[in-house]
Amino acid sequence: MRPLSAAELLDVWEQGQALPPAQRALALLAPACPETGPEVLAGLSVGRRDALLMTLREWTFGPQLELQAACPGCAARQEAGIRLEELRLAEVECPETLSLAEGEYRVRFRLPDSLDLVAIAGCGSAEAGRELLLERCVLSAERNGEPVAVGGLPADVCAAVSRAMADADPQADMRLALSCPSCGHPWEAIFDIAGFFWSELQAWAWRTLRQVHTLASAYGWSEAEILALSPWRRQCYLDMVGA
Repeated sequence: MRPLSAAELLDVWEQGQALPPAQRALALLAPACPETGPEVLAGLSVGRRDALLMTLREWTFGPQLELQAACPGCAARQEAGIRLEELRLAEVECPETLSLAEGEYRVRFRLPDSLDLVAIAGCGSAEAGRELLLERCVLSAERNGEPVAVGGLPADVCAAVSRAMADADPQADMRLALSCPSCGHPWEAIFDIAGFFWSELQAWAWRTLRQVHTLASAYGWSEAEILALSPWRRQCYLDMVGA
């Protein structure tokens, strides 16, 4: 895995405009992991994928995150700073196939990957998404030794499988404990590194294109020449243009 240059980041951002959000994480990782094939990246568990995204984000924009959230109690906008190291969990070795015994039922399953997230993105409801995810990830199910369809599993068994997935891949479900300084209301917020990173990339890309436009107009340089400058040197020229 390696950092991406400014030109590569812009290429990823441009490519990602035509992709659904669930595929943009893979678009970010593909050029950063040239030693890993696209199929292998797509087959990584969501938690392992997110751990790679955290590393790439740190190389790209640094270790500090500036988060914003609306308090569900009073709707006040909250801002909080957190470092990526506080969110990065130790990698857990996990077999490709897991099993669960719940009462009369025995279930074999695998962890969700990026392709599963793409598949459930079009579901009309969270419940439909959970059902489709189980259908995709459950490899076999039995009741007292007899095969049973995933749709025939009782709710408590489905819930147990979901918990087992979360326990086996904890990086995939990051939740932040927040408290509103205005009203004191505590709540948990889901942190999605893929969506957060892409939002940052979007803002950075537009900012960088404006810089390229300014310097190209002033000096006649090409986009490649401008992007090859370090951010510090680029800013020096921008300051001189604006002087």
